[in-house]
Amino acid sequence: MPELMRKLFCFFLSILILFSGIFAHADEASAVPENLYAQSAVLMDAFSGRILYEKNGREFMANASTTKILTCILALESKKTEELVQVSAYAASMPDVQLNIREGEQYLLQDLLYSLMLESHNDTAVAIAEHVAGSCQEFSRLMNEKARSIGCSNSWFITPNGLDATQTITTKTGESVIREHGTTAADLALIMRYCIEESPEREAFLKITGTGSYSFSDKIVSEKGEILNGSRSFSCRNHNSFLQMMEGALSGKTGFTGKAGYCYVGALTRNEKTYIVALLACGWPNNRSYKWQDTRKLMEYGLSAYELCSLEEVRPKQKEIYQTEVKEAQGGKIGQKIMVNLSREEDGKNPCILLKEEEKLSVKVEKYPLTAPVGKGEKAGKILYLINDELWKSENLIITETMDKIDMKWCVERCIDLLWI
Repeated sequence: MPELMRKLFCFFLSILILFSGIFAHADEASAVPENLYAQSAVLMDAFSGRILYEKNGREFMANASTTKILTCILALESKKTEELVQVSAYAASMPDVQLNIREGEQYLLQDLLYSLMLESHNDTAVAIAEHVAGSCQEFSRLMNEKARSIGCSNSWFITPNGLDATQTITTKTGESVIREHGTTAADLALIMRYCIEESPEREAFLKITGTGSYSFSDKIVSEKGEILNGSRSFSCRNHNSFLQMMEGALSGKTGFTGKAGYCYVGALTRNEKTYIVALLACGWPNNRSYKWQDTRKLMEYGLSAYELCSLEEVRPKQKEIYQTEVKEAQGGKIGQKIMVNLSREEDGKNPCILLKEEEKLSVKVEKYPLTAPVGKGEKAGKILYLINDELWKSENLIITETMDKIDMKWCVERCIDLLWI
């Protein structure tokens, strides 16, 4: 009997230790990340664009080859992927890391995108930029224009490959300002979000950045105009180790310069939740692995601490919400209150957000005072979504029909109607 009791005690003790370890790991994963190596870091909800965690996330810093996600998406959206790129002397002169393309050679733009994203070749980036925009200077203008349209508030791109660079800008007042190539972790996460969620070329981007290896050749054009393989062949291998580190890893791009340190931006999707991590200045040699440790820590925090919430669960459904009075509007009888129907302006984005257990999502409705005339499609108010009473996002309420203002003709017609009753 004592032996049986001893075995049972050992069994239950083992179970207790096992489960305490599991719960301890869960608590550790859901705790707010501390002691990150990166000087700047952001964890973002890819669906909503909401930043879930940041460490100096708005600080402008050099970002090295993570720049190439923007170069890649611009090239894909140019619709020139089946065109031949002719290598310039400038492109061929780029420093390591290189594909070692040569002046005068030709390559399919599509092939060069794998060289760009899998091996991070600097000469390839310049060749792509020159083909898409005519010059690196014009391509940098496109980069900054796209960044602003995405919502980046503190980024400046000069090179298509992310090599450190400075540029003198003359302002409208004639003042000369020196700008450096760089971004913030928050802006970098926004760019990745655009690449994987919003761009019309998101599937092509994910295919390229998720490919393990890719082979291609330079191209020559025959006398008959046929595009044939040349004499040089290349093989590229994906250096984004995160793709094999965690289940659901989607995409990512590494970067390094002496100024920027190790940088990384990556995305993961699991259980219908998608996260983006952006890291800047995450160690210098010999700390190559720091970025992977930080990425895993932030992704595990996001997966364990946040749950998916649909806006449909809190969105107002009462009929009264989608109607409002229009003063001095024609309709009904003289003196009658006139109501107009409203609709919610759809933004086409996933109506979900990631929330912590202690966070509360609530809704308020604001309606504007309306006086005729009003036109179909005009804004009549907003639905406000608040997290713990702080505004997160808003949706416009739109007028669904045009309403004219009461005039003399309308009043006379209504008086005649009354005489016939």
